Amino acid sequence: MKPLVSIITPMFNSEAFISETINSVINQTYKNWELLLIDDGSTDKTLQIVAPFISQDANIKLLKNQMNAGAAISRNKGIEASNGKYIAFLDGDDVWKPQKLQVQIEFMETHNCDVSFSSYEQIGETGKPLNKFIKALPELTYQKYLRSNYIGNLTGMFNAEILGKITAPNLRKRQDWALWLSAIKKSGKPAKGIQESLAYYRVRKDSMSSNKINLLKHNYLVYRKGLGFSTVRSMFYMLVFLYEHFFVKSKQVVSTNTI
Repeated sequence: MKPLVSIITPMFNSEAFISETINSVINQTYKNWELLLIDDGSTDKTLQIVAPFISQDANIKLLKNQMNAGAAISRNKGIEASNGKYIAFLDGDDVWKPQKLQVQIEFMETHNCDVSFSSYEQIGETGKPLNKFIKALPELTYQKYLRSNYIGNLTGMFNAEILGKITAPNLRKRQDWALWLSAIKKSGKPAKGIQESLAYYRVRKDSMSSNKINLLKHNYLVYRKGLGFSTVRSMFYMLVFLYEHFFVKSKQVVSTNTI
């Protein structure tokens, strides 16, 4: 039997996108999955929209936070409730391509891989392509990953059977980066990148990727609080991050018009 994949999807006021997100899971060519929806205190119609999906498909389950607690606590709640050999993440506004799980599971099983991720593309709030293809590194070591966040969280997957249920530190932002750092470190071997684009990341007006000042602030908190680095070491890695972000990582972003 094919291994079970647990998909962790935190939701907060996701009424505009959550149906498309859930349907991208339902339409996967790989069928042995469970989808754990974690509502983080939504005040819009998110819960009304997901209710029919849950009643019609036993593989879709709902967990609720009593109040808005943030993505880290929501994801951790889903991870703790998961049953899969593999754990993957899909936020309530992002979308997977139909072959995503099939390609990734086969890749991990074939390459004896503990942590994997893939290339992906960016779309706007309305779903319009932004013509940006973010190319995955073929291999990603812990030391390289300390320099910058090279894993699109919506493409990442780890083997919980081998690594255990790795959770994120309680940071409001960028906690996914800290989680993948923990996974790669615990694995003891590099994460492997799938070159094929398997997902669409939705860039929103208030997203972290669109606010560079907040990006720097929360990156510092990953080093200082998430990883427990000293102030001096955290500042050193912030300088490394800036170099990596502007002179190295930018080369990963390719226009889809040139592919």
